[in-house]
Amino acid sequence: MHRWLVASCGDIRAARLSRRRGDAPKSAPPSPSPSPPRQRLRKTGSEAAMMLAVPKDVEEFRTMSAYGNNLELFTYDQLRAATGDFSAERIVGEGGFGVVYKGVIHGAEVAVKQLNPDGHQGDREWLTEVSYLGQYSHPNLVELIGYCCDDDHRLLVYEYMANGSLENHLFRRSCNLSWTTRVKIALDVARGLAFLHGGDRPIIYRDFKTSNILLDADAKAKLSDFGLAKEGPRGGKTHVSTRVMGTYGYAAPEYVATGHLTAMSDVYGFGVVLLEMLVGRRALEPAANRRAAGRRDGGGGCSLVDWARPILIRSKKLERIVDLRMGLQQLHGGVERVARLAYDCLSQNPKVRPSMGRVVQTLEAVLADEHRHHAAAAAAAPGAAE
Repeated sequence: MHRWLVASCGDIRAARLSRRRGDAPKSAPPSPSPSPPRQRLRKTGSEAAMMLAVPKDVEEFRTMSAYGNNLELFTYDQLRAATGDFSAERIVGEGGFGVVYKGVIHGAEVAVKQLNPDGHQGDREWLTEVSYLGQYSHPNLVELIGYCCDDDHRLLVYEYMANGSLENHLFRRSCNLSWTTRVKIALDVARGLAFLHGGDRPIIYRDFKTSNILLDADAKAKLSDFGLAKEGPRGGKTHVSTRVMGTYGYAAPEYVATGHLTAMSDVYGFGVVLLEMLVGRRALEPAANRRAAGRRDGGGGCSLVDWARPILIRSKKLERIVDLRMGLQQLHGGVERVARLAYDCLSQNPKVRPSMGRVVQTLEAVLADEHRHHAAAAAAAPGAAE
């Protein structure tokens, strides 16, 4: 999968934060004098209206002391020490932004992302990530602990996610993500998107894909990589006009065609990921790979959405495309409801797509039904307590 800019046709490999281990707790940063623990802002509802704008450049960022209330400022030497002098043995991911290293700070494992000064992504995306993750805190957003902007060095320090990316689990041959686990992951990230969309100043994530969904030790999912996030329309406006950026296969068709960005653009991306989780295949897969695997999808192209979306509302055909690795003995109402949800999210008409709030409600209901079903099955099993 590649990030892309329509204006420049520049492809950028997506960062793979995929082999993180040890989701350790954070300790308070050291200080020359006693000070209260670092507090994270939690913006919801009307509080979001107070959100700071993304600085236009690093010099302006350095004058905005409010960011220091939420994030720890690291020196380059601190992060070099934390990563063993940026040792190649500590590398856990690499992409257009640069390289991600495993590090230890204050006795806790962290992920340190270093901007490549010669790469395609620059200060603007670094500032966007610091700005949004520095002001917002939510259980389903990866925590940004701090940053470094010494001289020309641009680094970000995150909590360390023990189970890496959803992409790394979902598309390997030995994937063992059960149906219930996949629904939980979908619900987690749906809550994260709903939170971003729900403020007075909504944030459009703009790069929703499996490589940007990270899992902690308990498989709790969180959104990462906010470099392409954008403030959504306000004041009665219907959309934000912007240069088209995102990842092939996940960007909404109307956004690609017009540059008009709305929260429904994220909903479409969510639908693509939900479809990938149902089917166990990538949104875009080279035809050669499909032939090598002995698969005949019945379509001339390699777009999973084009091939699979019509099948999502055909119960008799649905069982032919669902991922057998989920361990389902047979399809049931929950699978059909999630398939229908993916179908609606992937509508060509953005006005027909559900809000992320509705998506959350649907997945919560599906998960509640799953829990009731398992509880009933356990109670009816031989040897169950009377």
